[in-house]
Amino acid sequence: MLQHRPHTTVVLAMSADGKISDFRREPARFGSRADKAHLEKQIAASDAVLFGAGTLRAYGTTLTVSHSTLLQYQTKGGQPLQPVHIVITHSAKLNPEIKFFQQPVKRWLLTTTAGAVSWQEGSEFEQILVFETPTGKIDVLAALQHLATLHITRLVVLGGGELVASLLELDLIDELWLTVCPLILGGTTAPTPVDGGGFLSYLAPQLQLLEVHTVEQEVFLHYRLQRPTD
Repeated sequence: MLQHRPHTTVVLAMSADGKISDFRREPARFGSRADKAHLEKQIAASDAVLFGAGTLRAYGTTLTVSHSTLLQYQTKGGQPLQPVHIVITHSAKLNPEIKFFQQPVKRWLLTTTAGAVSWQEGSEFEQILVFETPTGKIDVLAALQHLATLHITRLVVLGGGELVASLLELDLIDELWLTVCPLILGGTTAPTPVDGGGFLSYLAPQLQLLEVHTVEQEVFLHYRLQRPTD
């Protein structure tokens, strides 16, 4: 059963062997201009984007909507030019000097009680959302349900693999867009779209392929999560 929460879509680019970064976990910049345009389009269609602290630390920035056509469409539709950008992190140990904090976006922090402490007196985040389980972890389901009350109806998840795994485990993902890029990264420690503890094959989330298309050397795969009522 779907809880009242945003429609949630994961959008990631990966190597042909299923890695979203190399073994050093450096920023993944192997996607083409077409992939970047695709990602920007997905971001523009969302009310908010969600990403983990590891992803933010790797890049130091978030991707904003910059294409003139998309910006014009947002303006005509009476929508904000940029969605809300939400960082989810237990510790909230982030460098306040990174470029992210100068970008022209609304920044929200989703964290624990302990993580919120060092940011509550500052102006870096417009909102600090604290949702915590009795064990001290982020209560992701409660957080997403709260986002729905704030008129966040479409949420795009930009990584990393641990975050995607936690959302899948809670059955909180509706769609995935995966761009397969023409390179091999390898490495047993290189992150994948879904890290975490993994799923047994008979319990694994099942997908329905909605569409597939290629642009030059990249393959764009669009999946929907299948549920028992499908």
